[in-house]
Amino acid sequence: MNAVPGTDPLLAALEAYLVRTRWFGGKGRAFSVTGVTHLGSVPADGPTVRVLLVDVAYAEGTATDSRETYQVPLSCYAEPQEHLEYAQVGMYTPTDGGENDGARPEHAYDALHDRTAMAGWLTAFSDAFEAPDKVMQTDGLSFHRLPFYTLDDTATSLLFTGEQSNSSVAFGEDSLMKVFRKVTTGLNPDITIHEVLTRAESEHVAALYGWLEARDPATGEPLHLAMIQQFLRTASDGWELGLASVRNLFAEADLHADEVGGDFAGESARLGVALAEVHATLAEHFPTADADRAAMGELAAAMTRRLEEALPVVPELEADAAALRSLYSDIATLDGIPVQRIHGDLHLGQTLRTTKGWKIVDFEGEPAKQLAERVLPDSPWRDVAGMLRSFDYVPRVVQHTIDDDEGEGAPQRAYRAAEWADRNREAFLTAYAARDLTDAERALLTAYVADKAVYETVYETRNRPTWVSIPLAAIARIGAR
Repeated sequence: MNAVPGTDPLLAALEAYLVRTRWFGGKGRAFSVTGVTHLGSVPADGPTVRVLLVDVAYAEGTATDSRETYQVPLSCYAEPQEHLEYAQVGMYTPTDGGENDGARPEHAYDALHDRTAMAGWLTAFSDAFEAPDKVMQTDGLSFHRLPFYTLDDTATSLLFTGEQSNSSVAFGEDSLMKVFRKVTTGLNPDITIHEVLTRAESEHVAALYGWLEARDPATGEPLHLAMIQQFLRTASDGWELGLASVRNLFAEADLHADEVGGDFAGESARLGVALAEVHATLAEHFPTADADRAAMGELAAAMTRRLEEALPVVPELEADAAALRSLYSDIATLDGIPVQRIHGDLHLGQTLRTTKGWKIVDFEGEPAKQLAERVLPDSPWRDVAGMLRSFDYVPRVVQHTIDDDEGEGAPQRAYRAAEWADRNREAFLTAYAARDLTDAERALLTAYVADKAVYETVYETRNRPTWVSIPLAAIARIGAR
């Protein structure tokens, strides 16, 4: 492993490439690539596939967000490859400290776009199945396998184009590999949680087949780079299913939410059961604890701090700020609240409906949080709150889209949107809890819902200002309770 010095022309090429990608999180911020580390190579029949870590520094930011590290695997060829021109990164000169130093510069392309390179990754994962301890070591990289499934190593790769923060490659109809683009030293919860749930034979996740790991060159700690899992090819996105249900409701002018053919409440209830079972399995296999009054005070203070930081961005929050502060102060007096490993960033977009039921995906947690914070035990009610906010968003988004095109019938659509949201929130929550909530649980759940809505107001103000009314209306309802 070798850190490329800051004068290397590759750094400028990487800066230009990063801003062209969907997964780079620093677009819109002034940044520079300060260094590149070569972690290792993946065996491939043709190109040399070099796995690089790219260090990014931002001109402005706090100590925790002024620097990031991204993974950019490069497919390197001696001659230019016209079919990969759209994924060209630049020229790469080998500098591994050995006999390749000073070798002829190579034409480097993002390897995930190169089917020949991806075949090398698939072969490495397949070979790991037969390796001792099901781990195959290759030039600084470790391909780990679970002993449950034999991969089809002849499958052709297809890079998905719709993802934002990571990159996914399907291998035929057999498996799906997620490559983590923004990487942090430590064990990625998307892998550790999927491993636990797979070994526990959970029906509510795509089975994990294996993962790619390296060692941080600075600390020697594990560095998770990718995971390969079951490909749910025919699954339907939960968010899209919800939108379709609302559109069906709006198309039936004289029917209520429980009368239309596309009623979603049954699916919401099944999803509530699925989440409850996932939480129960996680509680069996990860540490649990009871949060005392001091910990709940810290949670209330964090929620209050987020509200105060949001007020200058979303002045409309001021009308309900006092009610929110009171709501947060109420949970500061709670004691003995169970906490455990959770999803951490759950919403309908993190769910898939298959012929065998609901699957929950993407256990990385909230992307804005540091890894150390994302793996801490938390209240399961945070996940529940995320789903409740999602059920509120779905009908309002459809309503908003229609009302932008035609104002006629807007009051009726608003009424029916509220009816759909209430029906599905209730179905989900009733199925999840399977009992009456205690006063403490209701207070905590309401606080989590409010905290999530405050976050949404900031996001919408900065990204989709015309949608900020959706979370603001939810906060107003909470404040008027």
